[in-house]
Amino acid sequence: QVQLVESGGDSVQAGGSLRLSCVASEFATSNNCMGWFRQAPGKEREGVAGIATVGSSIYYADSVKGRFTISRDFSKRTLYLQMTSLKPEDTAMYYCASQSRSYACTSASFARPTTYNYWGQGTQVTVSS
Repeated sequence: QVQLVESGGDSVQAGGSLRLSCVASEFATSNNCMGWFRQAPGKEREGVAGIATVGSSIYYADSVKGRFTISRDFSKRTLYLQMTSLKPEDTAMYYCASQSRSYACTSASFARPTTYNYWGQGTQVTVSS
């Protein structure tokens, strides 16, 4: 059982920055993803970024490349999403998720919600113009 707790969501002006954090009860010891997803009202859940829990593979959605950075701190069991140059279209509930050990973290799997079996409660990011 993996427990995930997100924090850091806030309301900011366009062009601003935020850093989201996700504290995990444990990190996997196999090559699975830890990922960030987001979901806006009336829209489907979107994979934002993923990072292998073992190794250094990192993947981003095209919509956030160059603006968002995913990272982790093993000593704190924490996953981060640094967001810069925020746009109104980034407004969404952001979720931290842990991928099932049945999957390897790849460019194909990182953004598929069905490959993840543990989810945080979400943290709201609102970007105003």
